[in-house]
Amino acid sequence: MTETSTNTITDGKYVELTYLVRDSTTGDVLTEISRPLNYVHGVNEILAPIITRELVGKTQGQRVDLLVDCNALYGARDESLVVTEKVALVPREYRQVGTRILMENNLGQMKSFLVTKIEGDKITFDGNNPLCGREVIYQVKVLLVRDATDEEKAYGGKAEETPEG
Repeated sequence: MTETSTNTITDGKYVELTYLVRDSTTGDVLTEISRPLNYVHGVNEILAPIITRELVGKTQGQRVDLLVDCNALYGARDESLVVTEKVALVPREYRQVGTRILMENNLGQMKSFLVTKIEGDKITFDGNNPLCGREVIYQVKVLLVRDATDEEKAYGGKAEETPEG
């Protein structure tokens, strides 16, 4: 087996990567994951399938830039998931832009909402994924590719040591 095939992403390979997500229009960094994530390719996915598929055949040390329409990942923006309330009706701990809150609908289903705006006596929550309606660039840096151990294949990534007790 050559060194190239050992360090190439295929099913059964242990992969470590970092990534950042940029808005394709403004270039602003929306998300940055600088602590390496790990997974076993073909066993589990830590990124959306559309991105994971593009990593096949990439090698250790390579950077992959992928243009992604977030509507394909998260669906179209749904304005019915934008809720405005009087600030006085909202518990104090949720009165800050950027705060996440779980809300229950009339069917008993839980959904995560983000506080997006506070103006005057009104507060706005948005249940859409923050990337909905955007086109973004995923910049994925492949840090490590190697054969996964049997334990890693069973676990789907590095089996973390957990303290006993």
